[in-house]
Amino acid sequence: MADSPVELPGRLAILPFRNKVLLPGAIVRIRCTNPSSVKLVEQELWQKEEKGLIGVLPVRDLEAGAVGSLLSPGVGSDSGEGSSKAGVSPVETSKQDTKNGKEPIHWHSKGVAARALHLSRGVEKPSGRVTYIVVLEGLCRFSVQELSTRGSYHVARVSRLDMTKTELEQAEQDPDLIALSRQFKATAMELISVLEQKQKTVSRTKVLLDTVPVYRLADIFVASFEISFEEQLSMLDSVDLKVRLSKATELVDRHLQSILVAEKITQKVEGQLSKSQKEFLLRQQMRAIKEELGDNDDDEDDVVALERKMQNAGMPANIWKHAQRELRRLRKMQPQQPGYSSSRAYLELLADLPWQKVSEERELDLRAAKESLDWDHYGLTKVKQRIIEYLAVRKLKPDARGPVLCFVGPPGVGKTSLASSIAKALNRKFIRISLGGVKDEADIRGHRRTYIGSMPGRLIDGLKRVSVSNPVMLLDEIDKTGSDVRGDPASALLEVLDPEQNKTFNDHYLNVPFDLSKVIFVATANRMQPIPPPLLDRMEVIELPGYTPEEKLKIAMKHLIPRVLEQHGLSSAYLQIPEAMVKLIIERYTREAGVRNLERNLAALARAAAVKVAEQANTLRLGKEIQPITTTLLDSRLADGGEVEMEVIPMGHDISNTYENPSPMIVDEAMLEKVLGPPRFDDREAADRVASPGVSVGLVWTSFGGEVQFVEATAMVGKGDLHLTGQLGDVIKESAQLALTWVRARAADLNLSPTSDINLLESRDIHIHFPAGAVPKDGPSAGVTLVTSLVSLFSNRKVRADTAMTGEMTLRGLVLPVGGVKDKVSGH
Repeated sequence: MADSPVELPGRLAILPFRNKVLLPGAIVRIRCTNPSSVKLVEQELWQKEEKGLIGVLPVRDLEAGAVGSLLSPGVGSDSGEGSSKAGVSPVETSKQDTKNGKEPIHWHSKGVAARALHLSRGVEKPSGRVTYIVVLEGLCRFSVQELSTRGSYHVARVSRLDMTKTELEQAEQDPDLIALSRQFKATAMELISVLEQKQKTVSRTKVLLDTVPVYRLADIFVASFEISFEEQLSMLDSVDLKVRLSKATELVDRHLQSILVAEKITQKVEGQLSKSQKEFLLRQQMRAIKEELGDNDDDEDDVVALERKMQNAGMPANIWKHAQRELRRLRKMQPQQPGYSSSRAYLELLADLPWQKVSEERELDLRAAKESLDWDHYGLTKVKQRIIEYLAVRKLKPDARGPVLCFVGPPGVGKTSLASSIAKALNRKFIRISLGGVKDEADIRGHRRTYIGSMPGRLIDGLKRVSVSNPVMLLDEIDKTGSDVRGDPASALLEVLDPEQNKTFNDHYLNVPFDLSKVIFVATANRMQPIPPPLLDRMEVIELPGYTPEEKLKIAMKHLIPRVLEQHGLSSAYLQIPEAMVKLIIERYTREAGVRNLERNLAALARAAAVKVAEQANTLRLGKEIQPITTTLLDSRLADGGEVEMEVIPMGHDISNTYENPSPMIVDEAMLEKVLGPPRFDDREAADRVASPGVSVGLVWTSFGGEVQFVEATAMVGKGDLHLTGQLGDVIKESAQLALTWVRARAADLNLSPTSDINLLESRDIHIHFPAGAVPKDGPSAGVTLVTSLVSLFSNRKVRADTAMTGEMTLRGLVLPVGGVKDKVSGH
């Protein structure tokens, strides 16, 4: 590496460097495969005996930045890849490429003259393509004056940028340059000292500081760093020695700081490791000392307590072997190890599970069980009979398998409370597991222990909480499970609910079989349709239809009113709701299959009474000299016609002991309207809607009980078409077409036309509508209702307002057997 300036020819062949910069003093090895680069090396270096100089110019890819060099498809670069965010303005664009239809190459304005230190030629097989491997050394900077092409590569007329020997000698006398040189050498020496501790070859770099001029050292040091393309270009453009040394000092210092930070982090990590190793040794020594002293009593080690707890759990032999193996693994681990806590939690679960523990069942008394069920639930004869049958079998055969019952019915009919009553009648513990919205199979089977934060499924967790292996387990809302990429919970329940398989239920977290055959499973659902058929096949379905108005009345008088009064701190001495008023609430304020809204309305009456009773209590405490309150808050609220909504403040003692008992509040029709508002449902609604011919009343079934469905038909001038609206399904559309066909065929029999030859649809269209239009409707049961509506329209006679109908009609006029009559009537 000569210090004397290099003689630069007037023209140089140009080798493009893509996203890379060759600095003076740097040495780079490249492999030339591009045809233009291969041609340049072959003509300028390989075929010449005296190896001359070539020019290296940086260029940039299109995606590398908006401003920079663009390589045409025919001319490529063989240097390494790079990236940058801003570009240096190109000096010239090759016009030859533009004429040839290729994308132009934008060249950087400055480059570096280089000489070849080593050159080798190769041929690729089987293509036969010639490649060259060239080792280049950067010598000096130059500026491009003019760019032209020579065959497939470019040639440039260049001018030298580096100082001459005389100019360098003069510049070295500059005090500012001397100060910058000292600063650069000091920073470089500090960097070399840090690197010396890691690399022995750095000692050769020390020699460069004393033998190579500082302006060459700046380029050599920067070329050895991994810096961005923009910083490389900035260094190449630094022709002024002061600017070059300032930038080089900044880059060397930055590299030094990054090494020091990395070293500090490494020392910190190593210190933490050594600390944990020290703790491990100390713990081993402490354990050995305790063993020598015999300091091993019952409470010295919680692992010993855990082992004792596992021994008392009554595990089967094969599971006890598995638990012992896991316990030996736990003993070998340190508490600070990552897997210690998860392994310990797993063993604690094994110890807590009720492998043999069961609830002690008292001697079964069928009469007492029947009385208990009758006290808790009114009606539901079929369900109660099924429970009594199971109890009878259990009495004759104590080890009989528990049934898998599935209660299907609308909300509020007592499905969940029935399961609780079964547990009470059997004297067993009760678990409720809600499956509504569950989409992950792991909720049933648990997560595998390989996952962080894994936990057992809900079934195993529930058994752990009740600590017995024979509870009554309620699977609530089994029809509302979902499925996604995490699995299908309904499919996982197939194993749980199969008596032949649940003896060896395998939870993923537990990873050992657990016997679920002693559990009595009870499931609830609003509808059977969403439940998969294989799962439905494993359960005994018992349908709970909605309550009739008579049953609701009995439930309200026997169960709801006493419970509501107790919840609001009242008794029959303060509020009395006559049977007639309860009947009015059922008919005019509720329309449901269950009794939840009925209970809410009764609670509203109780709150109104509680306000009046509480205010009367305050009035009695006032004293004669203070004027009593004449207008209660309740009366003011009722005068406004608003509903009474207020928070009930629980009273810690009996009201009757505090003040005299006033006359009880008896609910009448006027109070109903003031507290509950105007009636929501009116018996005259049907009469008003069927006041004109063509309107009939039907009954439909929904998951929330029965509903009234009006069918409206009208005729207009047209071409004999049938129009159907109301968001109808295909089946109900076919029923409407069938009804129209039957009415037209029987027109003479029904006295709708004098003879059968007359067309009822002559010059008129029929439009049938099912309100409300936003509710989807489908099913065949509207056949009778449609026929009645059409006959009413054609005969111009009104339909009876007090009669509703349902049933599927055939083309011959037969009505098929009607199903779910009680379900359809419930709620009305």
